[in-house]
Amino acid sequence: MTQKGNATLLGTEPIGKLLMQYAIPAIIAMTATSLYNMVDSIFIGHGVGPLAISGLAITFPFMNLGAAFGAMVGVGASTLISVKLGQRDYSTAQTVLGNVITLNVIIGVVYSIVCLLFLDPILYFFGASADTIGYARDFMEVILLGNIFTHMYLGLNAVLRAAGHPQKAMYATINTVIINTILAPIFIYGFEWGIRGAAIATVIAQVISLTWQFKILTNKNELLHLRKGIYRLQSHIVKNMVAIGLSPFCMNVASCFIVIFINKGLKEYDGDLAIGAYGIVNRLAFICVMIVMGITQGMQPIAGYNYGAQQYQRVTKVLKLSIWGATAITTLTFLVGELMPELAASIFTTDQGLISRAAEGFRIVVLVFPIVGFQMVTSNFFQSIGMANKAIFLSLTRQLLFLLPCLIILPRFMGAAGIWWSMPISDLIASIVAGVLLYKQFQLFKKSEINNHKS
Repeated sequence: MTQKGNATLLGTEPIGKLLMQYAIPAIIAMTATSLYNMVDSIFIGHGVGPLAISGLAITFPFMNLGAAFGAMVGVGASTLISVKLGQRDYSTAQTVLGNVITLNVIIGVVYSIVCLLFLDPILYFFGASADTIGYARDFMEVILLGNIFTHMYLGLNAVLRAAGHPQKAMYATINTVIINTILAPIFIYGFEWGIRGAAIATVIAQVISLTWQFKILTNKNELLHLRKGIYRLQSHIVKNMVAIGLSPFCMNVASCFIVIFINKGLKEYDGDLAIGAYGIVNRLAFICVMIVMGITQGMQPIAGYNYGAQQYQRVTKVLKLSIWGATAITTLTFLVGELMPELAASIFTTDQGLISRAAEGFRIVVLVFPIVGFQMVTSNFFQSIGMANKAIFLSLTRQLLFLLPCLIILPRFMGAAGIWWSMPISDLIASIVAGVLLYKQFQLFKKSEINNHKS
């Protein structure tokens, strides 16, 4: 079936079938992505040492900031493509693809140059110490040199999903994981490149998958493909992409800012190993988050297309199914965190002090996880239907209005424990706010359906 045929089925096929068709490949891809990130941590933890894990954790704000720019372009473009396909505006959807390429090149190059010029000062600001900055620097120098490939790889994967090829996007991610898993131990242990070897394996894996993506998108038989005349930046397209992509951008920038606060606080109250413990907890929670993101990525083209086609009942149904799926995943993570946190932490290291700190933090962080899935889906839902303001509001409230004040106030009374407790408290409040906004949106959908029937 042609790409056009795949896309138009979003408005006619049963919602449950469509969500399975789109979400399962995305879930597999996101699970692979989480394993992809875990691979580096596991090999580094066992092959280099516990302080190397702390050094790797120092780089999280860098990774979040890079992901912020990638998400701004990729998510903004994929949502815009879904809506334009729903409106049968194929010419604009094609131009969006070309603008994704150009914008990713510009942002990737500028970001790498700026960060490399000020790498050490930035790492110290992020919470590095004399004992951990060497590890962080060795890792980030390689990652930043390959940053343009990372941006392009993530952006084109989002485009593939929106354009009716969720399986191919999944294959690209899985290929990256497999290649990285093979190369990382060879570079770390065999070539004795240490933490730098893990970074080299990461970049090489992404370059290989990016090459495959370009091969797919050069197929002239597909509706969306690379061709002349689509790469010149169009101001209205860039503005729309950025407006829609501002939500994940702000969320990732806020995450970068928050991780800096967490790293600095843990270093002050509990030392470098506490930063490593947070790095482990972050990786464990990341598995859950990425699976839920897989569900929301499966939801995105369905919600976007049907919203563009004004089929609000279908939009509501895919949202509800996505919430149920996300809640099941976050509840499972809650059970793992409460019942077997030591076992989970021991995957990354044999250092008992690090395992103990990570297990204690993991128990606290997942306390309200059963409702976190709902909050995540809701935020991404508003983004999927182009309501950028609401999505940005939900993203920022959790990070800046709720979590940041907790991180500033609670450690003064509770020490390092206050940092860990800040996370579930902010998750609880953010979920309540998301519920209120979603309820109001449902009322608007009902009114629109009534008006459509009357007309």
